[in-house]
Amino acid sequence: MNGKQVKKLAIVVVFGVLAIFIFSKVFVKDYSYQGSLIDPPLEAFDFSLMRSDGKKFQLSDHRENVVLMFFGYTNCPDVCPTTLGDFKRIIISLEEKAKNVTVVYITVDPNRDTPDVMEQYATAFHPDFIGLSGSMEELQPIWDAFYVFRAEIESESESGYLMEHSARAIVVDKFGNFRLTFPFGMSAEAISEDISNLLNE
Repeated sequence: MNGKQVKKLAIVVVFGVLAIFIFSKVFVKDYSYQGSLIDPPLEAFDFSLMRSDGKKFQLSDHRENVVLMFFGYTNCPDVCPTTLGDFKRIIISLEEKAKNVTVVYITVDPNRDTPDVMEQYATAFHPDFIGLSGSMEELQPIWDAFYVFRAEIESESESGYLMEHSARAIVVDKFGNFRLTFPFGMSAEAISEDISNLLNE
């Protein structure tokens, strides 16, 4: 290959790369997240809690997965069962991608929600869901790190009291970043689309 041919090839390559760049900017739109995007993302607080089988759950062990978390309690009359039901629909809709999603349900009511109770409650919605509890000392830093509000409310219900608590789902991406939150009532389809896009990053 002589000098002229090399020069022509270089020009073709440059124009090819430029054409791909222009196409990607003009015709391929960036994905717009439907949840509340944390930008720039924050490094997620790494925590560990003991599961009901005595094994430790460590958030950082789930890198490479998207972690979908919710903070609630097993005596919740409405928000928590509705949210976990939505999480089940999300996992089903993701099909093969679901193997790269970890769903975690963490209590805001450790006085009543033992690790066994949380695990049984979470897995009643889906066998792969993880239910976690711990002591107040263990849980408080986790609640603080993910901006979880909780307050005990007196009630005439059989359970004795109710918990007022945050109702936003939280997403930690596969790089360990606190990346998204979803408000209560957001459709399972919209959440599934956001998570699917995170998995493709």
